[in-house]
Amino acid sequence: MAKTGIRRDSKHRVLRRGESIRWDGKYQFKYHVNGKAHFVYSWRLEPTDKLPAGKKPCLSLRELEKQIGYDLDSQMHPEGRSMTVEELVERYLSTRIGVKPNTKANYNFVKNLMKKEDFYYKKIGDVKTSDAKLFLIKLQQDGKRYSTVKTVRGVLRPAFQMAVDDDVLHKNPFGRMQMPNITPHVCRHTYCSNMAKSGMNPKTLQYLMGHSDIGVTLNTYTHLGLEDAEDELKRLEDLQNARKELERTQGEKPVSQKMFKAI
Repeated sequence: MAKTGIRRDSKHRVLRRGESIRWDGKYQFKYHVNGKAHFVYSWRLEPTDKLPAGKKPCLSLRELEKQIGYDLDSQMHPEGRSMTVEELVERYLSTRIGVKPNTKANYNFVKNLMKKEDFYYKKIGDVKTSDAKLFLIKLQQDGKRYSTVKTVRGVLRPAFQMAVDDDVLHKNPFGRMQMPNITPHVCRHTYCSNMAKSGMNPKTLQYLMGHSDIGVTLNTYTHLGLEDAEDELKRLEDLQNARKELERTQGEKPVSQKMFKAI
């Protein structure tokens, strides 16, 4: 009997042109851009397929094909969507030549800040407008100043616009949203956190904030993390080492805690 040339998967579903199954059971789609072959992979053929145990969530092959087809019809290069935010920012900043030293310092500040954020390593094709807004809100909730959030947005917005202008993205996720609202209540949070980090006595801070319960001061209005705890332990360690050194060099009685002023 002559072969029909129809290829099927283990569920007897007909595979379309460009679709195939690898040796490990992963689906593969092959397409060409300017004569060069490109590939995308998925553990699922259709969106309704169950993801194999232990595999990371991913779009189905048919969803990826639809996305690629839309990009190609729009004359967009699908590979560009796989660029990370970090790579996009670096590409954008490489075009900013001849800037003032102060501007260049701001760029480096933004890059160093972004390196600590998961958002920096997302694929630009996966960034939605809501993702962009939530990221800026996160920076504000982490205690970053309004000017800092504005500076970060001042780099991301033109970087993503460059991707739009280069026909890599359809729209700029940072193009239309407002900056996070900075209200007097938000300023209270920031002030309380900064005072707590500076080492102000909790009872003094409670009085300045006007809280009847110190638990509100410590648990609600301060945003301290692991780094803050490490800094405090380091400060206490330095204090103890300074006390021991003073006792050793002066040969006097143990130095009283009162001789040291808390920082």
